[in-house]
Amino acid sequence: MSALFGGIYLFKRLREDIQTVKERDPAATSILEILFLYPGLKAIRMHRVANWFFRHKMKFIARAISQHAVKKTNIEIHPGATIGKRFFIDHGTGVVIGETAEIGDDVTIYQGVTLGGTGKDTGKRHPTIGNGVMIGSGAKVLGPFKVGDNSNIASGAVVLDEIPPNSTAVGVPARVVKRNGKRIDNLDQIHIPDPVSQEFCRLNAKIDRLEKELSKYNIWVAAFGIKNKPKTSFEYQMWQCSETGTVNGIKGNVDIKKLEKVIVYDLIKNEQDRVIK
Repeated sequence: MSALFGGIYLFKRLREDIQTVKERDPAATSILEILFLYPGLKAIRMHRVANWFFRHKMKFIARAISQHAVKKTNIEIHPGATIGKRFFIDHGTGVVIGETAEIGDDVTIYQGVTLGGTGKDTGKRHPTIGNGVMIGSGAKVLGPFKVGDNSNIASGAVVLDEIPPNSTAVGVPARVVKRNGKRIDNLDQIHIPDPVSQEFCRLNAKIDRLEKELSKYNIWVAAFGIKNKPKTSFEYQMWQCSETGTVNGIKGNVDIKKLEKVIVYDLIKNEQDRVIK
């Protein structure tokens, strides 16, 4: 009996899905074309069967149907995902929908969309998509939050936080630029922050802080083979001008360090023996 009612339910959903394609895709010319040549419809149809097996604890069969659908359509919908009425996948190539994703009624998504997780969550890991939502091609919605009813996600957006109802979100990471038909953020397409310049500014600030910190200490510079005091962008107190110096009465090479008018000779073999000249 359960299987009979399940079959009736699936047939009813199929009729709705075909009608949805006719209404939303002006390129659709016939029911036969939609039924046999639309990968999005085929993936949804196979998912509804897989989901029935998944909910009845026959998960191996559910996964087998799901993987067969991937090979046929290049669309991956986990059999555990919950999908509402009149769901439309346009084009469809590269769409991925995770196990705990929930999709409301009258939702449209385009090719390359991912409804996935971040790898940090357990249990509910994937997004909940409200009724009437449109998600543009290549968009990624990642995490266990909700995208509110009648919202639009722009192509290529990466959504990491909840989106209120009746909103438009764009960018990486996505931000809401319109809500209830009113723009809430003047999107400047010209004066976009340059992340490279921002990183250079951060590094310059860090260098300034380090130079100030170094100024508290005596700095020793090693520069060999030159006659004049080396020029640097910072002040130093000692210049080691040679490591092969010689001193009468001492065997072997010595380090030669200059402190303004004072020259310090260090034995390489015994740093405790020093001669100041």
